[in-house]
Amino acid sequence: MKQKREPFRYLIIFLVYIIASISEIFFAYLSSFPLWLTILLVDIYATVFIFIFSLLTHNASFYDPYWSFQPMVIIIGLILFKKTLNTMMILYIISIFIWGIRLTANWAYTFKGISPAHQDWRYTMLHEKTGKMYFFVNFFGIHLVPTLIVYSAMLPVIFVFEQSPRWNIGSLCFFILSLLAVFIEGLADCTMHHFKKEGKKGFNRLGVWKYSRHPNYLGEITFWWAIALMAICVIPSYWWIIFGAFLNTCLFLFISIPMADQHQSRKVGFDLYKQNTRKLLPIYKKQFISK
Repeated sequence: MKQKREPFRYLIIFLVYIIASISEIFFAYLSSFPLWLTILLVDIYATVFIFIFSLLTHNASFYDPYWSFQPMVIIIGLILFKKTLNTMMILYIISIFIWGIRLTANWAYTFKGISPAHQDWRYTMLHEKTGKMYFFVNFFGIHLVPTLIVYSAMLPVIFVFEQSPRWNIGSLCFFILSLLAVFIEGLADCTMHHFKKEGKKGFNRLGVWKYSRHPNYLGEITFWWAIALMAICVIPSYWWIIFGAFLNTCLFLFISIPMADQHQSRKVGFDLYKQNTRKLLPIYKKQFISK
């Protein structure tokens, strides 16, 4: 049976996230710690705040918009901290907000409600598998670890705002790559929405999905590498900040993609679909014919 969307679902999420965001910016303003540490601490605080509401609603998906919403909150905090912006900072502002608005809009389009019935299938599966240990899996695996990965991926932005370097051709090229990555994600999601709206069965073979099983994840991975490399071009001594992009890539390669493939494997013909379609890169693959 098709699940009905809950009234006021957006209002509840909006209020909780706005309260979390305003309070963390307020705490950041009062902090005397270094900028990178201040942002880390208020980021963890906001995650715990959201986690409490996940427990109250018995729905870990309450955390889902945090992935795209929090980087925009961090950017707003950095703008308030810096006050005077240069071109390099503006490039980051454009990238993060275009990425964040698009991803948040995609979440809003698919969001049905905060009741347990609307929880993401992946969290439900983890709950079934872990039983009494789910509380810890929920907090660390679903909430805290993704927060730390997104925070790590945002470190290039944080240090650029702190150091105020000037832009160069390299940073501009990776800025363009970040926009291309957002375009790939948007194209993949729109195609998938159309596929589901048409009520088609089997596997989506439209557009970029014809050549890649996970083009949306490809866009996400590419985006954060572009964000990291933009910073490396202007503050090369901070080369280690690519660690966030690396962690983000590992998250998708070793957790998100395997879980999605396992979920898809329940459909008839998955093995042939997997043979015919690459995991990430949308490159033509020789077609195999089932016997």
